[in-house]
Amino acid sequence: MRNKSILTEAKQIQLASELIRLGARLQVLEVNSNLSRERLVKLYKEIRGVSPPKGMLPYSEDWFMSWQPNIHSSLFINIYNYITTYSDIKGVDALIKAYKLYLEHLNANGLEQVLSLTRAWTLIRFVDSEVLCLAPCRKCTGKFLVHSLDIHSNHVCGLCNIPSRAGKTKKAAAAAAGRSSDKAMSV
Repeated sequence: MRNKSILTEAKQIQLASELIRLGARLQVLEVNSNLSRERLVKLYKEIRGVSPPKGMLPYSEDWFMSWQPNIHSSLFINIYNYITTYSDIKGVDALIKAYKLYLEHLNANGLEQVLSLTRAWTLIRFVDSEVLCLAPCRKCTGKFLVHSLDIHSNHVCGLCNIPSRAGKTKKAAAAAAGRSSDKAMSV
C-alpha cells in the first residue's frame, strides 16, 4: 500500500513540474495537484530558480474579448475542444496537451505568445461555466470566443474585421524600426 502512495506522489510531482515549466502560477498548481503548498513552492523554486509570483490570478472574461487575445484564446479553446472531443484525454492533461499544441503553432508560424498557461486554465473555467462560449463568424465560419449572453447571430471575428489599431504595439513598432534601419544600412 505504501508503494502506491509513493507512485501517486511521484505522478503529482511530475504533473506539477510540467505545469511549472509551462508557466503555471501557484494557484493553478494547488487546484490541479494534491501536493501541499510548501512542496509546490519548493518545487517551483527548484525548477524556475525564483519564488512563485504573488498576487491574484487574472479573472476578467473581458480580457479574452480584445482583438489579439481573442484570436489566441479562440485558437487555444478550439484545440482544447478537439482534444477533449476526439480523444480520451480530459482535465489537466487536456489543458497541457492543448497548450503545448498552441505553443507549437506559434513557434511554427513565428508568432508572439499572447496566452499564458494560467489564462488558458482560466479560459477553460469560463467556458465550462458558460460565461464565454464559441460562436461562428458569419464571414469565415471559424469559431471565436464571445460572451455567452451576447447576441451572436451576426458575429464577425477579429480576423475578418481587423481593428484599425491592430498590431500597433510597442514591440511591433520597434521591430519595424529595426527593419527600416537595416534597409538604410544596406543602401
